[in-house]
Amino acid sequence: MKETEVLMEALHECGAILTENFRHVDYILKGRANLVTAADMASQKKAFEIILSAFPGDRFIAEEEMPDEYIAGEKGSDREETGRVWIIDPLDGTTNYAHGFPQAAVSIAFAEGGKVRSAGVFNPMMNELYTAEEGKGAYLNGRKISVSDTDSVEKSLLVTGFAYDRAEKADYYVRFFREFMKISHDVRRLGAAALDMCWLAAGRTDGYWEFNLKPWDVAAGWLILEEAGGRTSSFDGQPWHTGWNLGRQTLATNSLIHDEMLLEIKKYL
Repeated sequence: MKETEVLMEALHECGAILTENFRHVDYILKGRANLVTAADMASQKKAFEIILSAFPGDRFIAEEEMPDEYIAGEKGSDREETGRVWIIDPLDGTTNYAHGFPQAAVSIAFAEGGKVRSAGVFNPMMNELYTAEEGKGAYLNGRKISVSDTDSVEKSLLVTGFAYDRAEKADYYVRFFREFMKISHDVRRLGAAALDMCWLAAGRTDGYWEFNLKPWDVAAGWLILEEAGGRTSSFDGQPWHTGWNLGRQTLATNSLIHDEMLLEIKKYL
């Protein structure tokens, strides 16, 4: 699949940019706690160049600003995207990255016909490359990975994150954190959604929930997790579809604890 070859090239080239600038980059604020760095912009520019040189007619859903002619679909729409679409986060975990905390990555997914067909998430600071192709399994640095066999929330290590409106909705988001902390082994907050899903795929954690993510945060991790045997849904249990609302409600698990986590989440929505 040529798309996978192009995706891999983009991941490695963008990863080189992130590594070169790590601990040596300033940031500006897009919102109160929404950071962007020069590395974000340079990484996205490099990804676009590589992909468009191979597939000049393809479209994008990406985090940073881009020309209108490249944008897939209508922003904010929940309509499924059925054309050839690349979903890109040039630097997931920007706040981590800007503070020298090495939990950050470039995340790229290729979707066609409303499905993610191939995906990769690369954390170059930790030299961890997660990849998947539809129907071919999920891999970490070329080694096949699978989700954990933990069969209850009581025995689980969970992960969450907090959206950029966390200052305004702190009590609401912490409510879910508090309740899951009471009934699980523990809850972590690592700050990079793509990697949260990949760590789940690798069996390092058992379940993950978050509100108000964007397509570029989760598209690649979605395929990697499901190819590793995991399950992803909205908080009503409905499966995802590609589009600009992908990730608005994110529940991702090893499959075995999915229904139990859904029941807990629904109590506090």
